[in-house]
Amino acid sequence: MTLRVMICEDQELVRAGYAMIFSAQPDLEVVGEAADGRSGVAEARRLRPDVVVMDIRLPVLDGIEATRLLAGPEVTDPVKVLVVTTFNLDEYVYEALRAGASGFLLKNAPPRELIDGIRTVAAGESLLAPAVTRHLVGRFADRIRPAGGRRQAALPEEVAALAPRETEVLRLIAEGLSNTEIADRMVLSRETVKTYVSRILTKLDLRDRVQAVVLAHRVGLVSADD
Repeated sequence: MTLRVMICEDQELVRAGYAMIFSAQPDLEVVGEAADGRSGVAEARRLRPDVVVMDIRLPVLDGIEATRLLAGPEVTDPVKVLVVTTFNLDEYVYEALRAGASGFLLKNAPPRELIDGIRTVAAGESLLAPAVTRHLVGRFADRIRPAGGRRQAALPEEVAALAPRETEVLRLIAEGLSNTEIADRMVLSRETVKTYVSRILTKLDLRDRVQAVVLAHRVGLVSADD
């Protein structure tokens, strides 16, 4: 199966580099490119790619609003968006998360990690670079955790209904650990962790891992100090 990818990036050299890397993969096809957010939204709606690789700082319409228009909660037929960002854009990443992005990677990520990220997002899973999650939560957790940053005495009913192992996996997801890291921490196989993650998302009626991170901090399951 060939995955159709669209690139939304204003720097021509970066855009060309992405296109070259993606096109060299037997299962990836670059079907469109855009140099600004507005044309990116229009092209993505027209082409319906499997994944849009989205920069945040774009002319005309920024990547946050472009992501919201393509994948926001009110979009009936959302397009999967993989945001590629840098640490000095933390606040933009937080807003893009709320706008519906399915994943985040750093711009200095190795090509293989970016390629695997596209495949992960296209498969319906979310992707959070652990370093991005840790840094983002550490800086902005006060916006999504309970007032005062304290743990709640009682978790919401749906979270409290999780099995102990599921609750622990959710906590580690919120700390920014990858499935491999969770497997190592809990002495489980990666497949078992994937099963736990799937159950958690289903039980909590969450779309993806991104929403799981936000929920865990919002209900006080973890705090920025963890």
